[in-house]
Amino acid sequence: MSNRSKRARLGSAASPHLPTGRSRSLMVGAATAAAATMLVTGCGGSKAEGSKDPSAKGSAKLPEATTFAKLTGIPVDLNTANGDGTVVHPTAATPVSAQAGGPAVATLPSTQLGSPTWVPVVESKPGWQRVLLPSRPNGSMGWIPTDGGKVQTARSPYTIKVSLGARKLTILKAGHKSGSWTVAVGDAKTPTPTGRTFMLASLAPAKPTYSPLILPVGVHSATLDSFGGGPGTVAFHGWPTKSVFGQAVTHGCVRVPAEALTQLAKIPLGTPVDITA
Repeated sequence: MSNRSKRARLGSAASPHLPTGRSRSLMVGAATAAAATMLVTGCGGSKAEGSKDPSAKGSAKLPEATTFAKLTGIPVDLNTANGDGTVVHPTAATPVSAQAGGPAVATLPSTQLGSPTWVPVVESKPGWQRVLLPSRPNGSMGWIPTDGGKVQTARSPYTIKVSLGARKLTILKAGHKSGSWTVAVGDAKTPTPTGRTFMLASLAPAKPTYSPLILPVGVHSATLDSFGGGPGTVAFHGWPTKSVFGQAVTHGCVRVPAEALTQLAKIPLGTPVDITA
């Protein structure tokens, strides 16, 4: 598969699958595919209009593994299994189990925040793959079945690393550095959470205020249960004032320079993000 076609399958920001509608806030809150309203953590903007994703249409009995959910009975990532860049996309709502072959405890929908769902694989067994999930608690993982033809598989050559102490964001491609920038991170009261996560979605506000793109990831603020009416999802986004870069001043989001945002927008959804202290 060519790099161009792979990006389209994985759902990079350049992909036609991504929404180009309105965006209000990203620390943040509610999103709909129709209005493309996206809210995440520490991103500012106007208040959300709810704390659930109105576009969600999952099982009435099982919770959906979205950024709006808090899952129970699910294991948490201890960073003991190293992924190889494999990412998967459920083409339909897919059951999630705490153990391979076990009963479903949630469902993974085919879309997240108006973007196609792509999640990284951290472990594989015959007929099953363990993936990172975008729900609370941070680091939630679950097993999804690979039989039945409802899961597409691809591979991202990228890894995104964020060092909170150095306040640096680095993009690696095939293990080689392709760019590094000084960024702004969460302050002492609302720190950016550490751990493994992934690129969750991409949103382009119709009337940008602080950033032309909002790129939420699969973790939430550890100190704020909600922000602006939303679930407190962390995101990468730009900022109009360059003096913030190198500072710990956000509610948890990572503010990045314009060049970094342009490069992040080209990276496929599902790509691993490693945030370290």
